[in-house]
Amino acid sequence: MFFFSKPLSKLLVLIFLLLVSSYAYSEQKIAFVNQAKLLQKAPQAESARTKLQKEFASRDKALVSLQKKIKQAADKLQKDSAVLSTEELNKLKRKITLLSRDLERDKSAFKEDLSIRQNEELIKLQKSVLKSIQSVAEKEKYDLILSEGIVFASKNADITDKILIQLKTQFKSGQ
Repeated sequence: MFFFSKPLSKLLVLIFLLLVSSYAYSEQKIAFVNQAKLLQKAPQAESARTKLQKEFASRDKALVSLQKKIKQAADKLQKDSAVLSTEELNKLKRKITLLSRDLERDKSAFKEDLSIRQNEELIKLQKSVLKSIQSVAEKEKYDLILSEGIVFASKNADITDKILIQLKTQFKSGQ
């Protein structure tokens, strides 16, 4: 019979446990997804950007038009201030002040509304990305898919392009 010293038997048990645990982990299918890349390159993202541009184009043009009116009034004030009467001068200054207030109010409302709509579209996009990740995970039988906080992922573990293909398929089918 073989008797091992206590330190040697502990070492053998540790080696055995490491071998068994590495074998158990080798059975799992793990992948990585770059969600930032998906949120940027998915056709749904481009569609949302285009949709928002169309939705807010008229308001943007109105802001630009208002800025031009203010600039024209300011130019007139600077150019004609010497020849305008006090009443006309005050009226023009008041006009510039009121237009400037309108511009600031409209800019603020524009930014707030745009931010709300961008967040709504981002939430829809994130749901679509998550649905695609889950679909690929189930179809290809992944045990674990990691995303943020990864320091390194090999190209073999990165399934971002597979998810992007899934998103393109979803987009084409109108889901």
